[in-house]
Amino acid sequence: MSVVKLEQSRERIRTELDNVVDFWLKHSHDTVHGGFFTCIGRDGAVYDELKYVWLQGRQVWMYCRLYRTMDRYRRPEILEAAKAGAAFLRRFARVSGQWKCAFCLTRDGKAVKVQRTIFSECFYIMAMDELSRVTGDKDMQLEAEQMMEQLIHWVRVDSSGLGRPQLPGDVATNSMAVPMMLLCLVQQLTEGRGQEVVQKYRELGSWCVQQILQHIQRDGTAILENVSLEGAELPGCQGRLQNPGHALEAGWFLLQYSAEWGDEELQRTAINKFVELPYRCGWDKEHGGLFYFLDVDGHCPTQLEWNMKLWWPHCEALIAFLMAYSQTKKPELLDRFSEVYEYTFSHFSDAKSSEWFGYLTQEGKVALDFKGGPFKGFFHVPRCLYMCERILDDLLANKD
Repeated sequence: MSVVKLEQSRERIRTELDNVVDFWLKHSHDTVHGGFFTCIGRDGAVYDELKYVWLQGRQVWMYCRLYRTMDRYRRPEILEAAKAGAAFLRRFARVSGQWKCAFCLTRDGKAVKVQRTIFSECFYIMAMDELSRVTGDKDMQLEAEQMMEQLIHWVRVDSSGLGRPQLPGDVATNSMAVPMMLLCLVQQLTEGRGQEVVQKYRELGSWCVQQILQHIQRDGTAILENVSLEGAELPGCQGRLQNPGHALEAGWFLLQYSAEWGDEELQRTAINKFVELPYRCGWDKEHGGLFYFLDVDGHCPTQLEWNMKLWWPHCEALIAFLMAYSQTKKPELLDRFSEVYEYTFSHFSDAKSSEWFGYLTQEGKVALDFKGGPFKGFFHVPRCLYMCERILDDLLANKD
């Protein structure tokens, strides 16, 4: 990939990011009740008023990160939208004032559904911590840290507070999503905060990395989504499940961690096992694009959408390959980035109405044409574009 091609890619990514930000600024804000609509059709029309706490927190975080770190997004309307979103979350997300957050709320903030997982709380923490960095609100930062302590307790000490009944046939598992999210939060809470905070979370960060590495299975030939608490393969469909996009996302989380701590062995493992391997296993050699789910033994996965091409795995692949190249300068990693880039921008980006489609058939045709829904909000696309633009800025600034 030539310097000219890198510059062209950066310009396309920059333009796409501007368009995506404008789309959500224009269509997603609820000026009556606060918070954000995320069920948004291709034309920007809201087709459902339910508000999903994952996506509320993610949008606050994304607005704040853009506002804090990129000059062109240091705009009052972005900060005010983030503040309004955070105010909605603080008022309504925590069920009955407890640490447990709802998964879904009505438009005016009444709890509809609670998940027995940690992820609503994870994105609540991300939102509050990032906004506190912009506003200097110490109470908000403290709330994020206190909720983090509750999450650590649920994950490592006693999960009963999540509300899941202990059933005799339910085997405890290490699902890769949990250590991944905790590692993401460690990186969020420690960024630029000094050695005292870094040391506070160092053991947790190391534990998360080891938990993620347990998912390297089959003598290093596969990343499995679920393993036992001891790091062994589980029986059945659950144990054979592969999620290439999730593995790629874990890959760049590990790359960030290895760069922070100067761990070259972890960097090699991240690239070989969590970036290149999922790509080789997950890329559709006939139609292009990443499969959503796979079965390591080649059985048909039981997930009905297994062979679809979703937006977010491709976002994670773009970040992972570009970050891996930026750290190693190995040309084959840039070649992989280029291949994913060409597929992603030719299939997901909507030149007519802006933003990206989220769900394609295996052949690459648009299956669902909405721009936002219960799981697709203002997060994976802008985070990918933001991170890739910044990495490309650094690469091009240091190009010989």
